Amino acid sequence: MSNIRITKQFTFESGHALYGYDGKCRNVHGHSYKLSVTVIGTPITDTSHVKLGMVIDFGDLKKIVKEEIVDPFDHATIFNKNTPHLELAKELMRRDHNVILADYQPTSENMVIDFAEKIKARLPESIKLHSLKLQETESSFAEWYASDN
Repeated sequence: MSNIRITKQFTFESGHALYGYDGKCRNVHGHSYKLSVTVIGTPITDTSHVKLGMVIDFGDLKKIVKEEIVDPFDHATIFNKNTPHLELAKELMRRDHNVILADYQPTSENMVIDFAEKIKARLPESIKLHSLKLQETESSFAEWYASDN
């Protein structure tokens, strides 16, 4: 049976600031992120299986990505946990804002690495994460490919 890639796309809004950066992105700002998640596997051939012909149910993939990425990151402000913005982050948390203190600089590159690890940990053994594309703006994105890693 052939391997097939399927892709599901997601959107979420997040703010961030790049600690130590020498440009405008050192300031708190936001993006409308677009995340494309591509997995690879063989379609189910068991004729008695309710998901016959599917690599993975799009709804099952949606549940994983929603729980691991979209729900926590949507309308959150992401800071490097070592940022001098820590006081701002704490104040936002005190005011019931969704703040993520990441172990990394919250660039698209680092976010896509983090997302790949989170998604891979939740996929069934028979399904492999093929690639992720995290689009920060209309013309800027970071991609992660299993074959590169």
